[in-house]
Parts: sequence; structure tokens; C-alpha cells
Amino acid sequence: MPRHLRNQRSHRVARAVTLFVVGAFALVAAGGTAAYLDLKQQIGVSDVSGLVQGPTPSADPDDPFTGRSLNILVLGTDLRGGENTEIAGAGDGGMRSDTTMLVHVSGDRKRIEVVSIPRDSLVDIPSCKLPDGSESGATYDMFNSAFSIGGGAEEDLTHAAACTISTMQALTGVTVTNHMVVKMDGVVEVVDALGGVRMCLPEPLVQDPDYGRFELPAGEQTLDGLQAIGYLRARHGTGLGLEQGSDLTRITRQQAFVDALVRQVLDQNVVTNSPRLYRTIQAVLRAISADPGLADPAALAGLAYSIRNIDPAEIVFTELPVVAAPTDPNRVVWTEGATEIWKRIAADEPPPGHETPSPSSGTGGGDPSGEPSSPGADGGGGTTPSNTPSPSPSPSLLPGVCAD
Repeated sequence: MPRHLRNQRSHRVARAVTLFVVGAFALVAAGGTAAYLDLKQQIGVSDVSGLVQGPTPSADPDDPFTGRSLNILVLGTDLRGGENTEIAGAGDGGMRSDTTMLVHVSGDRKRIEVVSIPRDSLVDIPSCKLPDGSESGATYDMFNSAFSIGGGAEEDLTHAAACTISTMQALTGVTVTNHMVVKMDGVVEVVDALGGVRMCLPEPLVQDPDYGRFELPAGEQTLDGLQAIGYLRARHGTGLGLEQGSDLTRITRQQAFVDALVRQVLDQNVVTNSPRLYRTIQAVLRAISADPGLADPAALAGLAYSIRNIDPAEIVFTELPVVAAPTDPNRVVWTEGATEIWKRIAADEPPPGHETPSPSSGTGGGDPSGEPSSPGADGGGGTTPSNTPSPSPSPSLLPGVCAD
């Protein structure tokens, strides 16, 4: 996707998040104790204390987020088989981490950097504590295997998250301060709470039947919760880059969906509609399981309120430089450029071109998207792996919001 389109989308996302958070903050304040207790009950608590290998961040008990940078690991998960087959699609049973992102919030609250981790990355997974008391790890396995290994036969979300955090810290040297698991069935509820998400698809999307029967026609349509999950998870088939079978092209489609969802929130004035706002917040909170710090609505609202004035140009989506794995062209490995990214994040340093906050227009501050001008431009010398489309799809073939 062209960088200027990505930047426009990040601006809309930032604006909607700011409005949504401030509206939620005001709603909770107005609702008082009853609203606080109700929302607190919606969030699942995932306490990984004693399970994670590596450093454990300390926090001020009165304000766990004040005065320090945050590295929030966001994990999207699906459970296949049984009653969840309708949502997760066909396939082997078991728990998987479909999407993993590290969200870095700077200590001065002036910037946010998001790095997506390709699930097909081949990495070493350290020995993790399992729910039954045993330990297990893996050598040169897919990154998302850490989630299923940690969860064990019991498919325990907390142990799964702990193993992924341990793997992330061992690979990057970055201390994960907080984490959040987003559950697939919860995403369905969020979309339905909004009355669906309106999108325009430039061509039909047809998933390979071997991965579950799912298709969407070209043109304007409103996706309900189940259709949205099908769209977000689709990876093999035809249309909208599915021919590539790549986790990286799926990220592009997911960004288009987020953009459409954000537009939906803004167009419906959800933030100023108290009943709908409350229902949406409830659905969002029910969709996540988070560490005790993030599972407190007051702390979460306070953190969100502290970042409400971030310049949208300082919300950066950084692409992790990868190449095709020598042992499997359908898998990837990180280049040396990834090491530089993790060192910078660990030190709470801004990405290239953002050393000094730039105007919202993006002039005078380098590429406003914060992405390398070419693969490996951050020093890694990376090239596009064989399972990644090159070049990016034409803007005319990208799904997105509908023109009014």
C-alpha cells in the first residue's frame, strides 16, 4: 500500500481513537461506581506473574503507567474445532495466535509505534511453563507456535500469553510491560454492536474451501460480525491478494477493515451516543483478556487520556524487515534490521525521521509513515520474501471505505 494512503488511514484511526477514548472516559466518570464496576466485570484478567522468563516491569500501584514507556503485546487468537468452528473456520483443533503486534508508547506520551510480528517467522521458543506444571519449548518453529505451546492441552490463555511474552523478550531484548489477548468471538460482538461495518471491495474474495467456505462479492456491502471475522482471517484463495497466501498481504486487508470500522464509528457519532457508546465499550472489553494493569477500566482510561493529544503523524506503523527462510520459502526470518528496531524501542528512541516531532502535514520530518523507503532501509538490507507480493497491490485493488 502506498505510504501516503497508510498515513491518511493512521490519521483517521488516531482521531477516532482519541474521540472514542475521551467519550468513554467521560461516560465512566458520569456513570460513577456502577458504570466502573460493570465495565470492570467485562474484562478477563490474564495474570502472567511467575510464568514469564526475563525481566518483570515494576509499577507504581497508584498509577501503573505514569512516567515510563510501555510495550504492550497485543495477541489475536482463535480456537478451532467444536462450537467455535463457525467462527474460526475449518481446520485442526487447537489454539493459535493469528495476529501479534507490539505497541510501544513513549515515556513522554508523544508517539506510538506499532510493529506487527509475522506469525510465519521461524524463531526459537524458550522453555515455557505449561498449565500441567511441565515445561516445553521449540527450536526454529513458527512464532505463533509459542501461543499454542504455552496454552498446552488445556488451551489456557494466560499460559499461552506468558509463553509468547517470554519468546518475544528472548528474541528482541524488549521488556513487555503489558499484554492483551483479543478473542475472536469478542470481535464478532464488537462489529455487531456497531450494526456491521460498511466496506467496498474492488473484486470478489473467495477463500480456498480447504480452509473453510467463505466468500464476499465485489462492491458495497455491510459485513456483520461473522463476515468480518471471515474477511480478517482469510489467507488462501482468490481476490484481494489471497493468491499470495501471505500473512503480510493479510495485514494490508486488515488495515483496510480497521479504516472502514473507524469511519463507521465516526459517521454514526458513536462517541456522542451514550447508549451505543456504552454497548460498544462493553463489547470491546468482553473481547479482551489483559494483564491486571490494563484490566482496570480506570487505569486504561487514564492511559488513553494521557495520549489523547498525540500528533497523528507520530503514530507510526513499522514494518519488520524479513526475508524468505532458507529452509522454506513459505516462512520468513528476520534480518539484522530487526535488531536495530528492537534496540531502538528498548531504549525508547523515536523511529527514523521522527527524532523531532514533525507537523501533521508530514513536511520537514521525513516520511510521515515512519517506514523505511525500501525493504531493509533501516540498515537490515532485507529483501521481499518470495511469499510476499511485490510490488504492493494497486490502490484500485485495495478494499476500503465506500465513497458517499
